[in-house]
Amino acid sequence: MSVTPLPRRRKLGPWMATALVVGNMIGSGVFLLPASLAAFGSASLVAWTLTATGALLLALVFARLGRAYPKTGGPYAYARRAFGDFVGFQTAWGYWIAVWVGNAAIAVAFVSYLGYFWPALGETALLAAGVALAAIWLLTAINVRGVRQGGWIQAVTTVAKLLPLVVLAVAAPFFIDAGDFAPFNPSGQSTFGAVTAAASLTLWAFIGIESATVPAEDVEHPERTIPRATVIGTVVTAAVYILGTIAVFAAVPRQVLVDSTAPFADAAAVMFGDWAGTAVAIGAIVSAFGALNGWILLQGQVPLAAARDGLFPKVFAKVSRWGTPAVGLVVSSVLVTALMLLNYNASLVEQFNFVILLATLTTLIPYAYAAMAQLMLMLTDRERFSGKRLAGDGTVAVLAFGYTLWTIAGSGYEVVYKGTLLLLAGIPVYVWLKHRDRHDTAEITRKAA
Repeated sequence: MSVTPLPRRRKLGPWMATALVVGNMIGSGVFLLPASLAAFGSASLVAWTLTATGALLLALVFARLGRAYPKTGGPYAYARRAFGDFVGFQTAWGYWIAVWVGNAAIAVAFVSYLGYFWPALGETALLAAGVALAAIWLLTAINVRGVRQGGWIQAVTTVAKLLPLVVLAVAAPFFIDAGDFAPFNPSGQSTFGAVTAAASLTLWAFIGIESATVPAEDVEHPERTIPRATVIGTVVTAAVYILGTIAVFAAVPRQVLVDSTAPFADAAAVMFGDWAGTAVAIGAIVSAFGALNGWILLQGQVPLAAARDGLFPKVFAKVSRWGTPAVGLVVSSVLVTALMLLNYNASLVEQFNFVILLATLTTLIPYAYAAMAQLMLMLTDRERFSGKRLAGDGTVAVLAFGYTLWTIAGSGYEVVYKGTLLLLAGIPVYVWLKHRDRHDTAEITRKAA
């Protein structure tokens, strides 16, 4: 199968790659999750810590694989190299679903915080869907024009979104009272069950760890830039999440927080006054918009990589005159549009909760494959891995795999059921692709004879 070469174009530098990682993780999740986590009380802070640890393990896996194999596709490229075409296809299929499904959730979060200034968005479902889709298609058009254009938006919005979160995190110690964190576990579940359930929610906020690995061939000096961007981005994000959640818990009573649609804005208003709540709401809007941009950038890259290897329909391998995977970008946004229109009559919170759990599960499968891909490749492709670090890298891969299994278990039976059906639905596509390749090979052989 011939590979479609990518045209020469300006690439993402270290700052833009790091901004892609941070911006894709700090999107809608951190600004809405404190309200969801309030039901678990302070036990959710334990979940944040465990999730941050698991995210760092996965970041180290992606950093190591990104250094060894700087090829577009991220988790897909590693799984295919380690386990062959079928697992590679499953990884690409699951990750692609996770990306465009997740974009629906980010768009919903964008509209939710926009409703802080435009209340009609929370009252008129069709208007909310229309605004969300307008943002999706605007950013799709920008990313069709070029990866670097999307990269600039990511860098600017990442700086804008970090400012209010960092201010809240720094201010948190001045507002903390021991009573703010009681009861420890009001969920009615066991402590282990509460922490596990909360961890499944918090992982949504860390999805994007692998962002710098996906457009690897669009990154400057990928062997050096990808590992640094991945690890630095994960550490920065984890610190902001944990300190920010502590700030919200300290400022907003749990009974109020449970029903909040803008928890960080509410916390800022309590700490500094209404003007601060307005500023944080603006930051949340910018954050969700930036995250939506970053994930739209990726939704074209994964099918492009798979199609170049013959594991996605050929049309996804076509690039625009700007060198971007325009077909993948447009088709993915069409699917996001369909998903949002099918669910537009549900409340914004209901839409968000359903979509994030589904997107998280379909991302965890590629994460699990990536962790085991590192272990497999360490055994089968030893020259790409340093002998001095083999034991450490192997331990990290095993722990990261164990973490993904634990989080999958915490997603709940219904989500695992629906996510598994989505993943299995891709198998007929794989069969068709292999049949097509066999037919094409036979046709070439016949003509040659």
